Amino acid sequence: MPTSPTLRDDWREAPHCRRLSQLHPHRTEILRRHDEALARNTPVYADPVSGFSVFTAEFLASRGYCCDSGCRHCPYVD
Repeated sequence: MPTSPTLRDDWREAPHCRRLSQLHPHRTEILRRHDEALARNTPVYADPVSGFSVFTAEFLASRGYCCDSGCRHCPYVD
């Protein structure tokens, strides 16, 4: 079973820079969709480019562990 790493200090405010670059052309829209999903208390939002479902930081933190799948909003990435 995966271990429970420590949450990043800014896990609610920002995805890790290795998972979503400051220069990503759709960063603003991605963060808007993430914030809307958090406000609605839904675990996912649709990526604006691919349409794939992306887990929110809140959902990932509630699981209590990192799955090592490269999640955009992983609250545990160092």
